[in-house]
Amino acid sequence: MMIPGFLLSLVMAILLCWHAVKTGRNSMWLWIILMTQPLGGLVYIALNIVPDIFGGTTARKIGRAARETLDPHREYREAKQACEETPTVRNQSRLAAAAAHLGHYGEAEALYRTAAHGVHADDPVLLLGLANALLELRRPADALEVLEKLGNDEAHGRTPAAAMSLGRAYEELGRIAEADTAYAWAAERLPGFEALARYAAFMARHGRRDEARAVVDDLDKRMAKLRGQFRREAQTWRDFAVRALTGR
Repeated sequence: MMIPGFLLSLVMAILLCWHAVKTGRNSMWLWIILMTQPLGGLVYIALNIVPDIFGGTTARKIGRAARETLDPHREYREAKQACEETPTVRNQSRLAAAAAHLGHYGEAEALYRTAAHGVHADDPVLLLGLANALLELRRPADALEVLEKLGNDEAHGRTPAAAMSLGRAYEELGRIAEADTAYAWAAERLPGFEALARYAAFMARHGRRDEARAVVDDLDKRMAKLRGQFRREAQTWRDFAVRALTGR
């Protein structure tokens, strides 16, 4: 005798609610599981059970991406609460990163400046975060001043991510040859699609459209191997490069 689908769904919901209570999850999950079954149950499994089972970097990234999709302000709220309760440099940096992620660059700048003082004045993570906030605020001269505080090698903060930011600052200031060197160095070393896409966009803006188009073709080949959240993120940067090529 076949078990009706609604009964299977009910059994799954009960088991997932038991798991949520047993593992100390937020009581909100009980409402999500029961009221939006089976979708709520599948979301709970993706966010809570899969990462627990596999525990790897990929599983954590998937879980984090799913949480951001469902509640994009969650990290900001939690970081703000932590910073208000304990205003340490670590919590200030976390809140600054969360603010920048939401596009609150003025707030991020203020937080990074507050955190980067005393023994942390030369912290490369804080300086890079501050420089990126300044770039988004269209203050490339200020960003370059911050970036120049970083060392001249990777051991002292001149990382591929910092080189990409340098490229952006140099380009905004009209120092095109220096921007080209910085972008190229970052694109060769930085994983993911952002550095390549930014370099392609730079080349498109400065009369090197064939080279830019070749990079976009390479991005398309890489994207064909991706799935899910990783493909969506790659698509965002691929579209960024294409807009520079098409002038849209």
